[in-house]
Amino acid sequence: MSRTLPFTKGHGTGNDFVVVADPDGVVDLSAEQVAALCDRHVGIGADGLLRVVRSAAIDEGAEAAASGVEWFMDYRNADGSPAEMCGNGTRVFTRYLVESGLASIDDGLRIGTRAGVKTLTRSERGYEVDLGTWRIEEGETLVRARGLDVSRPGVGIDVGNPHVVVALSSHTELDALDLAYRPILDPEPRGGANVEFVVPSDPLVRDGVGALRMRVFERGVGETLSCGTGVAAAALAVRHWAGPAAPDRWQVDVPGGTLGVRITTEADGEHVLLSGPAVLVYSGEVALA
Repeated sequence: MSRTLPFTKGHGTGNDFVVVADPDGVVDLSAEQVAALCDRHVGIGADGLLRVVRSAAIDEGAEAAASGVEWFMDYRNADGSPAEMCGNGTRVFTRYLVESGLASIDDGLRIGTRAGVKTLTRSERGYEVDLGTWRIEEGETLVRARGLDVSRPGVGIDVGNPHVVVALSSHTELDALDLAYRPILDPEPRGGANVEFVVPSDPLVRDGVGALRMRVFERGVGETLSCGTGVAAAALAVRHWAGPAAPDRWQVDVPGGTLGVRITTEADGEHVLLSGPAVLVYSGEVALA
């Protein structure tokens, strides 16, 4: 037996999502159903699914609900697995809430995620999300990827979800990567990680803004045109490598467009903020098995 499921398709710099409105938490999608919806051959096609649910209607939203946050972003990867956060997804999620009349962003909008409550505001690029504090993981991870002659060292960056960032020597080397195959990490982080390959610009800084180019393999998805938290992690890694004189504002080019990153100092430590566009492409209905 099948039923009809309304949805909206959206994207942020090509990182695309199926958005499902479920305010009261009555749509129980299995991992197999999410994977089928995200399948690019026989489904709608997307890098992941965003379920729009009230914080009080999902167990993982209890802390957000207790702090007065109405909406929770239940993000699932394209393979159906849940993920802690999605930077591009927060902007698409917010755009959907605003366009649907479910929330206002005039004074900032707080949304719940598995990585805690995130605040979004409007920006010149579209929307900006405060991803919160971040940290560098101890130790070094060796990354082996098809198209690289030898394994390369990577630095672990946690921005609410796990990343390993690898610096490459040239755009030619970046373009030669075959990310149809999952990079091998040694040691493999518990729960896996997104892997970003970056080439810093030359010169690195212009007018006080750092710049770099990036490709990404997302955990549970594969290569995507963009990864918001990955962009933030990449900028933080290059800033770390560049030393104390490195800027706090960055521009990151990904295959799907350009995103902005800035770092601010708050009472609880450094926060990383991500800005970029959010586009709602179309809405429809799909038969859900």
